[in-house]
Amino acid sequence: MNSSTPLPAQPRNPLHGVTLEMIVTALVERYGWAGLAERVPVRCFSSQPSVTSSLKFLRKTPWAREKVESLYLFMLREQRREARP
Repeated sequence: MNSSTPLPAQPRNPLHGVTLEMIVTALVERYGWAGLAERVPVRCFSSQPSVTSSLKFLRKTPWAREKVESLYLFMLREQRREARP
């Protein structure tokens, strides 16, 4: 694809336009590092956690990234339910 060609819109994809850093930051704000480590049991969340180290690990480990993205989608659904009257 040519770099000047705009990417097709993905209005039904909740991850479209969301970076991995944004996902990790949102999850940490919602659950904290300890809560995140409980939900996705990887060492980068439980032992000296930081966004930078987590991003390095998640970019190299597809199965962990999938779990984090799934948790993010679950969090979005949970927030929508909480916002309902």
